[in-house]
Amino acid sequence: MKRADRGFRKPTMPLALRRRNVLIGGALISALLLISALAPLLAPVDPLEQNLRHAFQSPSRDYPFGTDQYGRCILSRVIHGARISLVEVSVAVGMAMGIGVPLGLTAGYFGGRTDQLIMWTLDIIFAFPGMLLAILIVSVLGPSLFNMLIAIAIFSIPVYGRLCRNLTLNIKQMEYVEAALAIGAKSYYIIFRHILRNAVAPLLVQATLTAGGVILTAASLSFLGLGVRPPTPEWGAMISTGRSYITIAPHLSLFPGLAILFTVLGFNLLGDGLRDLLDPRLRGS
Repeated sequence: MKRADRGFRKPTMPLALRRRNVLIGGALISALLLISALAPLLAPVDPLEQNLRHAFQSPSRDYPFGTDQYGRCILSRVIHGARISLVEVSVAVGMAMGIGVPLGLTAGYFGGRTDQLIMWTLDIIFAFPGMLLAILIVSVLGPSLFNMLIAIAIFSIPVYGRLCRNLTLNIKQMEYVEAALAIGAKSYYIIFRHILRNAVAPLLVQATLTAGGVILTAASLSFLGLGVRPPTPEWGAMISTGRSYITIAPHLSLFPGLAILFTVLGFNLLGDGLRDLLDPRLRGS
């Protein structure tokens, strides 16, 4: 006896699992988080431990990624460098959002001269090339991890400020916001209860996409000697050190470069996937 097809719905795969970029990007970032959390357990030796007798060893069973000019294990340094990269992303993106989002909310909601003043300030910052502005700030403050993150956060503020302002202008025209205004709701209640709550998803997507840029900028500044300084196991600084030995020991720069590649790829794929996933117009596709 055949089963009637009327009313029978074939089980569908969850929407997130149908987005390959979400799966691949999420897997790469999850691996990065796991490696960072288990770095002391996964690293074969201390990343700062020197053994000059094993200097410039090629990848082998004992040293899967080889050793550097001081005999330090490249694998251990790459693993511990993942922690520094996550700190860079968390601090730089957090500071940029912590300043840019309130500025965008204020400019979009109150408008008028407040909007003009805030947007002119953000436009001035946005007019500078990001890398040049970061180099200028770090040169003034001095090379260090924290100063580098301040520089990256400063030129990222306009991105979140402009995005949040545009979102606020759109959400402010919605019926539920007009209804809240009609019943006399306070401005801070409308901003946090209605506007910011509905702007979280696009801001989250932007944060994920910005994370890849933070990794690249931080690595570039460290490569130039304006960020993390040796012997700290930071990927950009490791590439900078390895460039002097690129002809005799290319693995010194190869493996930290691959770590940057897969990390940035993971954040970009995850950001693209979240954008498609959270966009109502694309949910059915």
